[in-house]
Amino acid sequence: MDSVIAFINNLLWGSVLIYLLLGVGVFFTFRLGFIQFRHFGHMFSVLKNSRKADAAGISSFQALCTSLAARVGTGNLAGVAVALYLGGPGAIFWMWLIALIGMATAFAESALAQLYKVKDDEGNYRGGPAYYMERGLGMRWMGVLFAIFLIIAFGLVFNAVQANSISAAMQVAFNVPEWASGMVLVVLAGLIIFGGLRTIARFAELVVPVMALAYLLIALVVVAMNITELPGVLSLIVKSAFGLEQAGGGAMGYAISQALINGIKRGLFSNEAGMGSAPNAAASATPYPPHPASQGYVQMLGVFADTLVICTCTASIILLSGQFEPGSGVTGIELTQKALSSEVGEWGNIFIAIAILFFAFTSIVANYAYAENNLVFLEHNHEGGLLVFRLFVLGMVMFGSVGELPIIWAMADTSMGMMALINLVAILLLSGVVVKLAKDYNNQRKLGRLPTFDVTKYPELKSQLEEGIWDKR
Repeated sequence: MDSVIAFINNLLWGSVLIYLLLGVGVFFTFRLGFIQFRHFGHMFSVLKNSRKADAAGISSFQALCTSLAARVGTGNLAGVAVALYLGGPGAIFWMWLIALIGMATAFAESALAQLYKVKDDEGNYRGGPAYYMERGLGMRWMGVLFAIFLIIAFGLVFNAVQANSISAAMQVAFNVPEWASGMVLVVLAGLIIFGGLRTIARFAELVVPVMALAYLLIALVVVAMNITELPGVLSLIVKSAFGLEQAGGGAMGYAISQALINGIKRGLFSNEAGMGSAPNAAASATPYPPHPASQGYVQMLGVFADTLVICTCTASIILLSGQFEPGSGVTGIELTQKALSSEVGEWGNIFIAIAILFFAFTSIVANYAYAENNLVFLEHNHEGGLLVFRLFVLGMVMFGSVGELPIIWAMADTSMGMMALINLVAILLLSGVVVKLAKDYNNQRKLGRLPTFDVTKYPELKSQLEEGIWDKR
């Protein structure tokens, strides 16, 4: 089993996905006129009015917090440490790069998810890649394939990854047995996921901003304590990214490839740009301004906050602490805990354990929301089916708590890679629609209007959209 997973991962990440992720990110960056840089400030302007919602949808702020709940988790604390250990400091540079160009990809997939959203049997908005593959491309088979991979990835595998990091952190900090952490996680996660999407959105809205600010604050304290060493660390990251720390040509080439592969893998696992996960949350929102492109801006901000802010915090703590030792065997959440403890004392262990508890736990419940959304797409939204699936999710949480880290990470890489592959092809095929949405939105801004999507201007799209969603209200 291990060898099969390793073969698939080598094929996906050794060639196909690295070129596709970078290529699609660059493609949308150019086609949208460097939107993530030119309109950087507008992301925050949209956020100002993001609390508005209606009976059918959650607010844009809740959608952002839900997507951040899924994004900000193990990848930010344990994943950065894994990227450093396997790819060296240069991996952080490639994490930054994939996030910057991935912001354009995030705009594309989230705007499409808003445009092609539908209402479920209970009158709530639902949407995401599976829906725009079916409605925008007329390829339900593609949407079904994506939905299956997402359910496996987010509903099952990723939740095992998150639970694994929580149980490991609790054992290091408090000597709590892994099985005991698993049991508590199962109970707490069960209480929330049985409450449905709105309960998850409210939970994320309350917890995510607090935990992100607390982690940012402690990272700033560590940076301030080592401010004279910061330029050297930044220089090390850039030099390592291009193999300038290695002497021979062969060593240089190997160092660059390892930094590139691990930086992009862990960067994608963390910020999820192009993977097709965050659009599931974006589609559930009632956007303001009332235009699909506004959710593109909101989710671009999510990618920036996840990787350029929170992942950088973890990298700074590890590299400034001097605890990073290639070949030592210390990696994952253990390395992050060791690094912070060396800077602030033993309470650093406890802080990271609590941080990973909140970061990863919110990811578990948000991941479930994504999986449920795709289960509904597959028309298995009856009570019995949802009950069985929820029990499977909780079973994977328990499995992850007591399982081995390497095989769980490898399974995560495989399922994430297959999702990304399908989604990237879909948004490329729908790139013309993305450009139309961006132009329409920004032309209205230039005229001083509140951007509002008028479906009658686009008769070629009207037949693809669910009736009543974008009709003028």
